Amino acid sequence: MDLFKRLTVLSLEQATVLPYLTYRLAQDGMNVIRLEHPVHSDPNRMIGDNVLGEERMNAYFLCINAGKKALTLNLADPPGRELFHDLIRRLPVDIFTTNQLPRNYAKLGIDYDTLKTIKPDLIWLGVTGFGPDCSEGAYDPVLQARSGLMELTGESGGDPQVLGIPLPDMGTSEHAYGSLMKALFQRQATGAGACIHLSMLESSVSWLTVPITFTATFNQTLSRRGNTHEFFCPVSVYPTRNGFVYMAVGNDRQWKALVSLERFQSLDRPAYAKNAGRIADVKNLNRSISAITQQLSSEELVETLNAITVPASKIKTIREVVADPLVERRLLHATDPVTGRRITLAPAPGMTPFLEASGRALSFPPRCGENNTEIYGGLLGRAPSDLAEWKARGII
Repeated sequence: MDLFKRLTVLSLEQATVLPYLTYRLAQDGMNVIRLEHPVHSDPNRMIGDNVLGEERMNAYFLCINAGKKALTLNLADPPGRELFHDLIRRLPVDIFTTNQLPRNYAKLGIDYDTLKTIKPDLIWLGVTGFGPDCSEGAYDPVLQARSGLMELTGESGGDPQVLGIPLPDMGTSEHAYGSLMKALFQRQATGAGACIHLSMLESSVSWLTVPITFTATFNQTLSRRGNTHEFFCPVSVYPTRNGFVYMAVGNDRQWKALVSLERFQSLDRPAYAKNAGRIADVKNLNRSISAITQQLSSEELVETLNAITVPASKIKTIREVVADPLVERRLLHATDPVTGRRITLAPAPGMTPFLEASGRALSFPPRCGENNTEIYGGLLGRAPSDLAEWKARGII
């Protein structure tokens, strides 16, 4: 939508939780500007291989920072705060986001009360580990541990495991995305800005729908269960001749269809006709199914199950996921104007009009302070001598 192109987002961001959010906003076509300290920039810039042969543009940083611009600014310095407030006023900024610790808000001049006096209709978003009243640092695995996600992940009786993706980071980003869209709707309807506080702990715990109700209401203990399901059977990973397949039988009709196949007819027993009976004997049933599936290739098994509308998939490697026709057609890309290096990027959750119009291309992840001259000099009209002085003084 062209409306999104009119919106400017200024984000004092680092790590994953906010950069992923603003990556999503850039996919809508918003003008996203990331703000970093001129010396102590986003630590993720230094993570992963140095694929471009230059400092602060390492591989890990490139994954979720395409489509953005970048400014450097030292907010601890009074002239830096004045310049920041000028940015809020004159860009003008529609959305400001930060994942600084709350104790730093007022000190850096980024607190909502200060900024709303400069731009009353500003939408302000602060993402914290544990809420605006707590300045305890938080990393994604710590949130996974504290929120119970690790307690639910891993083999039954085995050690707790972290998830394969940083869900507290990325899940909070998605919750933030929804909150910002509601705030934009409210502003469109009423003209009022908004102050949004998001706790990564609260965001992470919100995913525990069944575990919390079953524990707090029905006094049931839920813990790690490996690849099986507490309530449905057979639902698990099964070995094949050349890998593994995940099969999910979600109802008794699907089970009847499965055991009507010649290969699975030996499992057509009265005790297994209902899901409750299958759950009661889940270990033996899964062993019996595995003995059958390992005689087939993954491709043969998936084709067989799809033919009877039993959901199943080969356990794919990431390389295979990238090559999947349904994924490949949605992948994004960005090309470095300096080195010519083209990178492939994860797709948006849903294709946006902006991405369709751009041929799924985003601008290359910005170098630290790449847009200082364009924005401070061009948009704010500051003289080159001012920029040179600020750089010498460590303000930008």
